[in-house]
Amino acid sequence: MDISQLTEFVGNHPLLFLALFAILAMLIGGELRNAFSGISQVGPGEATRLLNHDNAIMIDMRNDKEYRDGHIVNSLHAPDIKTAKLEKYRDRPVIVYCRSGNQSAQYCSKLRKQGFESVYNLKGGVLAWERAELPLTKTG
Repeated sequence: MDISQLTEFVGNHPLLFLALFAILAMLIGGELRNAFSGISQVGPGEATRLLNHDNAIMIDMRNDKEYRDGHIVNSLHAPDIKTAKLEKYRDRPVIVYCRSGNQSAQYCSKLRKQGFESVYNLKGGVLAWERAELPLTKTG
């Protein structure tokens, strides 16, 4: 494909070309935001290591129904970051998760702003935890 074909394609399909750039910008922006936020992404394996060896606490930020339907064993349900029950975990590693890992990244940023030092986002959220065939428990 030479440059004239590319130019012709862009001229014939400007909306597709703009959509491509918008998607690329969102992907790159998200990765840059994660890189500069000071929040580490951990997969289920690394999260398990942090739980077992570093006395980390898992925080489930999903709504009540999602939490009851299945959550990580011994996780703390704290959908609201302003809850006082988080204060006692300030000196421990904190792993936050949601369904897919996107909303929990924002929650992690807020925790960092409140002075929590060791904050991790569970990459892929509870869905990644399930794909790794790690246990969930139900309440209800």
